[in-house]
Amino acid sequence: MLMFRERRPAYRTIEGWARSVLLEAGAIRECEEHGWMQDRTDPHARDRAIEIARETPPYGVSPEAAAVAVAEVLDGIGDTCPECRPEDRH
Repeated sequence: MLMFRERRPAYRTIEGWARSVLLEAGAIRECEEHGWMQDRTDPHARDRAIEIARETPPYGVSPEAAAVAVAEVLDGIGDTCPECRPEDRH
């Protein structure tokens, strides 16, 4: 007998999904040396990320909750890598 497993969502958490939306929109970037996420401080990219979140929220999440999740993740990301020395920061 053929058994089907329930398909897992692509993202385990709403935060992981929000981070991918921010990367896609260009609102954040990854430090090439250490892997920390950095806010690019681009207001247009932030607006695009919020728009993407509202238009394509993950399954079971309202558009407003998706937009809030994106904003909350972005608020928790700084604009510098905590491991880079000040003279090495991009």
